[in-house]
Amino acid sequence: MEKKVLKLEGLGCANCAAKMETKIGTLQEVSFVSVDFASQRLTFEADTGNLNELYQSIEKIIVEIEPQVIVKDEEYQHSASAEKDQSHDHGSRLFKRDVARLSVGGLIFLAALTLSLSPTLELAFFLVSYVIVGGGVVKRAVKNILRGQIFDENFLMTVATVGAFLIGEYPEGVAVMLFYLVGELFQDQAVGKSRKSISALMDIRPDYANLVTEKGDSRRVSPESVNIGDRIVVKPGEKIPLDGIVRDGYSLADTSALTGESMPRELGPGTDALSGFINQNGVLVIEVTKDFGHSTVSKILELVQHASSRKAPTEKLITKFARYYTPGVVFSALAIALIPPLLIQGATFSQWVYRALVFLVISCPCALVISIPLGFFGGIGGASRRGILVKGSNYLEALNQVETVVFDKTGTLTKGIFQVTDIQPQPGITNEQLVELAAYGEAHSNHPIADSILKTYGKGLNRQRITDYQEVAGHGVKVRIDDRLVLVGNKRLMDQEQIHYQVVTGLGTVVYVAVDSRYAGYLVIDDQIKEDAVQAIKKLKSLGIGKIVMLTGDLQQVGESIGRQLGVDEVYSQLLPGDKVEKLEELDALKTKGKKIIFVGDGINDAPVLARADIGMAMGGLGSDAAIEAADIVIMTDEPSKIATALQIARRTRRIVYQNIAFAMGVKGLFLVLGAIGVASMWEAVFADVGVALIAILNAMRVMNTDHLTS
Repeated sequence: MEKKVLKLEGLGCANCAAKMETKIGTLQEVSFVSVDFASQRLTFEADTGNLNELYQSIEKIIVEIEPQVIVKDEEYQHSASAEKDQSHDHGSRLFKRDVARLSVGGLIFLAALTLSLSPTLELAFFLVSYVIVGGGVVKRAVKNILRGQIFDENFLMTVATVGAFLIGEYPEGVAVMLFYLVGELFQDQAVGKSRKSISALMDIRPDYANLVTEKGDSRRVSPESVNIGDRIVVKPGEKIPLDGIVRDGYSLADTSALTGESMPRELGPGTDALSGFINQNGVLVIEVTKDFGHSTVSKILELVQHASSRKAPTEKLITKFARYYTPGVVFSALAIALIPPLLIQGATFSQWVYRALVFLVISCPCALVISIPLGFFGGIGGASRRGILVKGSNYLEALNQVETVVFDKTGTLTKGIFQVTDIQPQPGITNEQLVELAAYGEAHSNHPIADSILKTYGKGLNRQRITDYQEVAGHGVKVRIDDRLVLVGNKRLMDQEQIHYQVVTGLGTVVYVAVDSRYAGYLVIDDQIKEDAVQAIKKLKSLGIGKIVMLTGDLQQVGESIGRQLGVDEVYSQLLPGDKVEKLEELDALKTKGKKIIFVGDGINDAPVLARADIGMAMGGLGSDAAIEAADIVIMTDEPSKIATALQIARRTRRIVYQNIAFAMGVKGLFLVLGAIGVASMWEAVFADVGVALIAILNAMRVMNTDHLTS
C-alpha cells in the first residue's frame, strides 16, 4: 500500500473537489482518497504495481471535472520557491484572462443597454456579451452533461441564464453571468488570500542551505542535496534548513514558528539546532544529523499540509448534503415552473419560469462547500502558529466533545528532571558507597531516575565490574557488581526478593538498595512540577472539563501529593505501562455517550495509551519522531497550558463553521422562498449566491487569528 500526494494547481471549486474525491474513490486500486480544497492537495493510498496508469486515470478524472487544474506529483516539487512561483503564475494568468473577459463583455453589455439599437442588433449585442462572459460556464455545463455529471453550479447558471433569454429577459440573463463572474473573481481572490494566510502561518520551509565545502568556504545548495555529516553555515536572519548539532558559534534562535514560544533559545557548541529555527545574531556552523526528508521542518510541514485529509464529520456531512441538495433544487425549480401555471388561474408560464430560474441561481451551495473546509484548515493553521500540531480536522472537531483529560505525570505535568534529595544508608555503609551501588545498578537504564543517580555519583563507571544484569519490569534491576548480588528498585522488588527493609513514606520516589539479600539503604529522588501545570489544570476546569485524572507509576503517597498540588480530581498510582491502558479503558467505559477522553503523555513511553485514547496528545514533541507518530495532536513545547489553548481554538473553529452554516442556509432559504413567490429577482439571486459565499469565506478567515487566546 503506497501513499501519494498530488498538487492540484488552479483548483478553485470546492464542489468540484468533492466530486473528484467521490469519483477517484471508485477506482478499484484506490483504498483511500481525500481532496483538500484549502491546500490544493490530493492524498490517496493505492495497492497497485503500475502507478503510472493510476496517475493517468486520476488526472483524467480531475481534468474532466476542472479542465484548468494542473496536476503535479509533490515528490518532484523540490524547490519550494519555484512551486510557489509556478502556482502564482498559473493563478495570475487565469485571473487576467477572466478580467479581460469581464471587461470586454461588460462594455458590450453596457453598449446594448445604452445605445439605441434595433431589436435584432440589441439581441446580437446581448448574445455576444453573454458568450464572452458566460461561454466558459456553458461549455463546462455541456461537457459535464455529456459525461453524466449534470447537477453542478455550471448547470444551474446555464439553465437560469439560457432560460432568461428564452423568455425575453436578455439583460438579466447577461447580468447574472456578469455578476456571477465578478463574484467568482472576488471569491477566488478571497480563497487565495485565505490560502496564503494559512501558508504564511507555517512559512518555515527553508529555500537553501550554505554547505561547507572541502576548501572551507560555503556554497548555496538545495537543502535536499545535503547529507548527514555535512556541515552547513547559518548566518544571522537565515532559517536553519536541517536538523543538526552546533559545532561552532553562539547565537539566539527564534523558535516561534515551530513552538509558539516568544523567548529566543540560546544555541552554542553541542546544542541541538532544529530546522525551522531562525538564527538571530551570530554565525553558526552546524553538523547535519538528519536529511531533509526526516528533518523536523519536513515532518511538521507534512503533518500540517496533509491534516485536512482526515476530515471532520461536519465537512463530510456538508459534502454529502451538497451532493443531494443540487438535484433537489433542480427538481423543485422544475416544479415551480410547471405546476403553478397548471393549477393557478391567471398564472403564466413565463412568470413562473422566471421564478424558477431565480430559484436556480440562488440555490448554488458554494458558500457551504468552500467556507467549511477553509474554516477547519484555518483552525489547524492557527493552532500550528501557537505550537500545537493537529493531525486532522476530525481531531480538531473532536476536541469540542472532550469530557475527561487524563495526564501522565512524569515529563507531562512534571519536568522529568529528577534530583537525589536524600541519601540514607544503613550502618556500616557510607553515603558514597550507597550511591555507587545504586549508580552501578542503574548503569544500563535510560530512565530519568537512573540519570539523576548517575549524575549524583559523578564518576565514570567500570562496566567490567557489572555481570548478570537483569531488569525486572515495574520493580527495578538485579545485577552482580564485583560478584555481589545487588538489588536496586522499589519496595515491590524488596518484597519479591523477601528483603527486610525500612518502609519510607513521604514525598519523592524512593529507590531501595540491597546487597547479597541484606538491606543497604535508600535514596529519595524528587521531580519538579512544571511552572504552568497548576494554571493549566485551572484553565481546563474553567473551560468546563468534567474530570481531570493523573496516572503515574510512582508510589501512592508521591502521586497523591503531586495531585493535591496540581488540583487534579483523581490520581491512580503504582501503574505499570499495561495498567495505564486498563485504567484508561475503565475511564472510557464511564464516560458520557458521545463524549471524548484526551490522554496527554510524552509520546514515547506512553505510545500504547496515546493510541487507545479518543484523542492522544503528546507533550514536548519537538524533534521527537515517536511523539509525532503516536499522537493525534502534538504540543511542540512542554507547556500543559497549550491543551487549554487547543480546546479554545477548537471551540472558536466550530463556532465560526456553525455561523457559516447557519448564515448560508438562512439567507439561501429566505431567498429561495422569496424567489419562489416572485419577490426576489435575478439581482437578489446573484447576491444570495456569490455574496453569501464571499461573506462566509471572509468569516472563515477569522479563525486563523489566535492572538487573543490566553493559554
